[in-house]
Amino acid sequence: MRIDLHTHSTASDGTDTPAELVRAAAAAGLDVVALTDHDTTRGYAEAIAALPALDRGLTLVTGAELSCRIDGVGVHMLAYLFDPDEPELARERELVRDDRVPRAQAMVGKLQELGVPVTWERVAAIAGDGSVGRPHIAEALVELGVVASVSDAFTPEWLADGGRAYVEKHELDPFTAIRLVKAAGGVTVFAHPLAVKRGRTVPEAVVADLAAYGLDGIEVDHMDHDEPTRARLRGLAGDLGLLATGSSDYHGSRKTCRLGEYTTDPEIYGEITRRATGAFPVPGTGGPSQA
Repeated sequence: MRIDLHTHSTASDGTDTPAELVRAAAAAGLDVVALTDHDTTRGYAEAIAALPALDRGLTLVTGAELSCRIDGVGVHMLAYLFDPDEPELARERELVRDDRVPRAQAMVGKLQELGVPVTWERVAAIAGDGSVGRPHIAEALVELGVVASVSDAFTPEWLADGGRAYVEKHELDPFTAIRLVKAAGGVTVFAHPLAVKRGRTVPEAVVADLAAYGLDGIEVDHMDHDEPTRARLRGLAGDLGLLATGSSDYHGSRKTCRLGEYTTDPEIYGEITRRATGAFPVPGTGGPSQA
């Protein structure tokens, strides 16, 4: 089985619609794909509806990537198979989403003050119906020739945490995120915990505290982790009794990573599905069922 547990669609900051993403995942030879848009579950219905028309079986894992912050450091928490209608978690996701537009507008204002001729209208157009975020602003900077790629916009000079055009937004404490996801029957995995190119990362002591609080796993195999970092994280996962996952963090054409570029071991996936009580994987016709 080939399993990719971290992807994004146009419901947040990817370039594929949820249906296109599901079709692309099947074409890439995946058996399982997780839809983990930022702070939203809006893509679920379209992705599920696309499954029966696929030429091969594909199982969809519903999830989200929750925006968190601790000690001034941004943390992304992958949440899998939670009940999307659980009121407290739904309310927190809504607070984060509601803060995205004024935050993005403020970042555009900062860029204009820095002499960049970016407009809110263009950023909003790039975001479309998705939850607007920094990648949409970064794409506008690429169009203007300010940076060569979306990744190049995530530096202290521009949009990285604490960068010249950075603006904070409402974010969950990761301990609160774990509590809320658990209460909604879900499973939590710390996304790309040592992606140093994105900015500051939390020390391993914080990961240990999160593990003691109920964190289920850490994302080890990821494009932003080099081989020594992956080895370090795999050892940390073993020491802390955490599940070690691998994922592409696919964003369509917005990033260079490919679907299935990194994958999760089937035994780890099976453990994730066994721990979840809020929702179940959705198998397409002929696809593998819940592990």
